[in-house]
Amino acid sequence: MAILIIFRHGQSVWNLENKFTGWIDVELTEKGMQEARNAGEKLKPYHFDLAYASGLKRAQQTLKLALEVGQKIVPTEYNDALNERMYGDLQGLDKTETAKKYGDDQVKVWRRSYDIPPPNGESLKDTADRVIPYFKSEIEPKLKAGKNIVIAAHGNSLRALIMYLEKMTPKEILEFEIGTAVPRLYELDSDLKVLKADNI
Repeated sequence: MAILIIFRHGQSVWNLENKFTGWIDVELTEKGMQEARNAGEKLKPYHFDLAYASGLKRAQQTLKLALEVGQKIVPTEYNDALNERMYGDLQGLDKTETAKKYGDDQVKVWRRSYDIPPPNGESLKDTADRVIPYFKSEIEPKLKAGKNIVIAAHGNSLRALIMYLEKMTPKEILEFEIGTAVPRLYELDSDLKVLKADNI
């Protein structure tokens, strides 16, 4: 049996400022750093063989702080395939101002539809189309070999992964909330069937 723990990065500067972040490489806030440390406390009972984060520093910073507090020294890999959904023309815009400009309904479609991207950006489907192949090729073989793995990433890249692991529909995953730096634990059998999925 293998263990997989995934969690979203702690609060970032642009989370705090209510901006669309996407691939813009922003830092954690002080609160975000503390959230990462809190996640690390929850990791203490678990052993990890490998750690992964996206190519963005808010996820890397979260993972680093969590592993330090959890007293884990783990080989770590960063990959852009785990990056947040790319928000295109919306990146850097205030969410409230964007709703005033384009209308609440249009912004809701961009944010909460499965396959309609914002202008020059990615839909959740597009995000899944890079996250899942990477997970299958890079991470699944290690889990099948019994390795325990921890991943720090982003709301939408993790939505794609959770949808795949828990066999959710697009509608179900779009309604699934992912809090900042809340570890989600998966216990997997040798065929990677999910035996347990729960926040810790």
